[in-house]
Amino acid sequence: MNSVVPALPSPPALSLQRVEALAAKRGLKLRLRAPRRLGVWSLQVVVARPLAADRAELLGELKGWCLPISAGLQLDTMRVQGRDTAGVGLLIWAATFAWALECTPCRRAWLLAIRDRERQHARLVRYFQQRGFGPHRQLGAAVPDLPGRLLWGGSGLLMVGDCQEGLNRCERRLQQSAGP
Repeated sequence: MNSVVPALPSPPALSLQRVEALAAKRGLKLRLRAPRRLGVWSLQVVVARPLAADRAELLGELKGWCLPISAGLQLDTMRVQGRDTAGVGLLIWAATFAWALECTPCRRAWLLAIRDRERQHARLVRYFQQRGFGPHRQLGAAVPDLPGRLLWGGSGLLMVGDCQEGLNRCERRLQQSAGP
């Protein structure tokens, strides 16, 4: 007689609230601001280290915007700076993907791996691929690329990523960095 073992329920996906709690556990503040005007969200995610009562040191920031469609998340600027910033970028990515999945119809995100110097461009492409983004098309100097270059602010590799896959990757990396 065959016995069927019921599947264990999968753990809940990493939520924005959980990402904020992970940041707090590391002594950091993560804040996401996404005002919506005329149907478009303007997105800003920041991670800071509290210093004094009303002061904080900015460690990382992501800016973008979002249309209310499945492929509407456009990520524009991402930077991490300062000392002791290990894991800051990961928290920002996790918060961004969780927000998109929880609060918008967006399931895919777009970004441009800008092409300034070839070595830096290659590093950016690898970094974004580790976050679940894949190549879509090159934006270069050709006339048909002009609208894309105006929208994205430069030339480079336009990349697209699945928000759920990106969140899953972030969750695995956050679990690894937390230790046993």
